Amino acid sequence: MVGEVIADRYELEELVGSGGMSSVFKARDRLLDRNVALKVLHPHYAEDGEYVERFRREARAVAQLSHPNIVTVIDRGESDGRQFIVFEYVDGENLKEVLQENGPLPVRDALELALGVARGLAFAHDHGLIHRDVKPQNVLLNGDGRPKVTDFGIARSLDIEHGVTQTGTVLGTSNYIAPEQASGGRVDTQTDVYGLGVVLFELLTGDVPFSGDNFVAVAMRHINEPPPSVLDRRGDVPPRVAAAVDRALAKDPRQRFPSMDAFAAELEACIAELTAGHADPNATLVVAPQRAIRPHRARRRASPWPLLLALLALLALGVIVVAAFALHANVGDVVRGVDGISKPKKLVAVKLTAAHSYDPNGDDRQEHDSEVVNAVDGDPATFWLTSRYHYPEGGLGKPGVGFVVRAAGTGGLRRLTLVTDTPGFTAQIQASSSPTGGFEAVSGSKVVGSSTTFKLESNDGPYYLVWITRLGSDDSSAHVNEVKAAR
Repeated sequence: MVGEVIADRYELEELVGSGGMSSVFKARDRLLDRNVALKVLHPHYAEDGEYVERFRREARAVAQLSHPNIVTVIDRGESDGRQFIVFEYVDGENLKEVLQENGPLPVRDALELALGVARGLAFAHDHGLIHRDVKPQNVLLNGDGRPKVTDFGIARSLDIEHGVTQTGTVLGTSNYIAPEQASGGRVDTQTDVYGLGVVLFELLTGDVPFSGDNFVAVAMRHINEPPPSVLDRRGDVPPRVAAAVDRALAKDPRQRFPSMDAFAAELEACIAELTAGHADPNATLVVAPQRAIRPHRARRRASPWPLLLALLALLALGVIVVAAFALHANVGDVVRGVDGISKPKKLVAVKLTAAHSYDPNGDDRQEHDSEVVNAVDGDPATFWLTSRYHYPEGGLGKPGVGFVVRAAGTGGLRRLTLVTDTPGFTAQIQASSSPTGGFEAVSGSKVVGSSTTFKLESNDGPYYLVWITRLGSDDSSAHVNEVKAAR
């Protein structure tokens, strides 16, 4: 479908993802001359009224959510019998990709990302919508590192009057599924609280609380086993943060945070303590309510009924999952695998060395040449910088300026990350086999935040040009403190 034009307006440029129910393309909006994300229902579902209605419901539900932490719906329609939804295009990675590249995040970064997600989900809850599939794959990071929740494909409207949605159907991704959701029970805002608790656990430790060989095995662990403590896997996490995760992962929804707003408030309090540099001795430590201790009773002969009931419950759960597939279940959006994504090749860090500055449109082709080494010395306090120009609104007065680094080893790079203490400038990554010329773009342009990762197209390198085309509107210079690479 790449190259096709949908509704005489949206030109499909690149397939960026595909599930059992739909595919997502990067597209160009010819009318407004901008990039968008186009989600297209697979053709074999177009004749199924249930799936078409579910697809339309997603568009209607998310269209009412205008929030900086939720991906915005722009348009919805039908073209040549194909249902489509148009979203804002977020040019960045999802949280799962970040975890696979970097492992566990610094505590503050993990808290701030979780807080952004919590704010977006709280807004959705206030508008009567629960997500039901909160996981890192469904959180995108824009150029400034802001998390934006996406894929409300299995969301349900929250029945405000009766406080229930749908029972008897298992939906979601097993690694992040709440106990009540895994057992086909009542699903409400507390389900999203649990899902975000699992996400925060993974951001802090680099792994999910429960794993297993298949959907049912992992779901049963969510139902029956107490989650491991964050502190058992990472000892430097503050006790208050660990307690917040424990509370979000309580088996009983009534023992979790009473709302997503309450969860967000506790995350803010945890961040405030980190900012202060020490724990507040007057702060109230929020912990999950403990199960009451029952008085000791004389031991009796064990009854076989609990075991039989447990086996029947497991059998019933298996039947539910099989039934979902029998009803043309959407493997990508309804019952996903243990991870919900395919495993990409693991990235490996690559050493970079300084080559020279690159200023082909300047007076002498030099731009702070001796400072290029500062961008690859491993010290974030040093930096390469542009010269100061006096053009309005970040203009350089020329197409661009930058510097060249060389990647060690063989094979092209797959990721390049820029770290800066002057965010807001626009940059692009180019590659060449020569250090002096022949550079071609291997990434799109991005507004660089404090730490911004560029996905690189297939290339041979080994020379890479960090090409700055625009300065931030509030500054007349740009620093590149560190460049990190992976292949």
